[in-house]
Amino acid sequence: MQEWFKQAKLGIFIHYGIYAVKGVSESWSFHNGGISFEDYYSQMDGFTAQNFDADKWAELFQKSGAKYVVMTTKHHDGVALWDTKCSDLNVVKGTPAKRDIVKEYTEAVRSHGMKVGLYFSLIDWSREDYRSVYPAGWPIGDRNPFATPGYGEERPELWAQFLKLNDAQITELMTQYGKIDLLWFDGDWERSADQWKMGKFKELLLSLNPDVICNSRMQGYGDYATPEQGIPVVAPEGPWEFCITLNDSWGYRGRDHHHKSTRQVIRMLCECITMGGNMLLDVGPKEDGTIIPEQEQVLLELGEWIRENEEAIYDTEKGLNYAFFQGGSALSPDHKTLYLFVYDKPNEFVCIKGLKTRIRRASILHSGQEIRWDITGGAPWNGIPGLTWIFIPEELLHPMVTVVKLELDAPIELYAEAGAVISQN
Repeated sequence: MQEWFKQAKLGIFIHYGIYAVKGVSESWSFHNGGISFEDYYSQMDGFTAQNFDADKWAELFQKSGAKYVVMTTKHHDGVALWDTKCSDLNVVKGTPAKRDIVKEYTEAVRSHGMKVGLYFSLIDWSREDYRSVYPAGWPIGDRNPFATPGYGEERPELWAQFLKLNDAQITELMTQYGKIDLLWFDGDWERSADQWKMGKFKELLLSLNPDVICNSRMQGYGDYATPEQGIPVVAPEGPWEFCITLNDSWGYRGRDHHHKSTRQVIRMLCECITMGGNMLLDVGPKEDGTIIPEQEQVLLELGEWIRENEEAIYDTEKGLNYAFFQGGSALSPDHKTLYLFVYDKPNEFVCIKGLKTRIRRASILHSGQEIRWDITGGAPWNGIPGLTWIFIPEELLHPMVTVVKLELDAPIELYAEAGAVISQN
């Protein structure tokens, strides 16, 4: 795991493809019967990318506070957003756009100082050679028309041909577009690690770039967990990243107006930071390459809040367990500064339990205004701290989320016991 990923905290996910033409679900719309196979791929004729400006995208993402970006290069529909030599099913050869979207994207993101990530679907429901074998554990004769040969015989030679295609396409992506910092795979569930030959695949990736980070969707060969849509209640083990849409859709769907507010997005980011993870926030551009105003506004407001509270975001570690503070928090690397994320308007104060280390100074981070605190109860001679009350005047609150900065005399020490009878005073 690269140190930059652990400190990044925020990334932007982009689902961009032909599915934006009719505003249907990416790939799943034909897989689940919402649209016919033929109608889905007829969207190739309407994909123009006429207003696509990668530099404008990158500038917006940089303003949002993101440190890395991940874009779909090929979803489960198999349509490549780059000039792949392995297939004619790509937007350069097969759509009016005739542009290498990946090339423009990688150059723009890198020029704006962010790390470059590529999403790549391992599965490809458009191809006969993908449908050539049954997934391990699935019943022979399963008639999923896009994943299996149905009642036909397995053809392992075609499956070997498909694996060569995946190897060739990922090699193109990792050798033709500069250094790729992160690979975000999807679709591993339809084959076993053995069928994917995932060990050799991972060796290939590392031979092309030993520093590349891979997400978890590699049948056990990934580097970090990727909980999706439902924010974790308990932090996953090891490095992790929570991916979430800005409305209810990954790609552009004009009928989906259920957008999250900026305050909700900030809250989710703070929850991820509290538990030691990143947030990968998804946008779905229209087919012409423009990002809708509702999503752009949230990204800009998110970035404004981050800039005002940057000290508590990037160079921090996970915060307190919720048993100590009923809100979000983060710690400085030396554990001498505690940042409290106060989501709601407090009724006079917020409370910390179990804090043994003495507070030297308390302030509101975005303004620098000092605030007062008080400690009640406790038996410090027995190692039992009292309750710490942090008083936050209403006029000092941030309109989104308020960050309280507590500067401590020493690295934080917490009391996590069940309490005790005090037998001496």
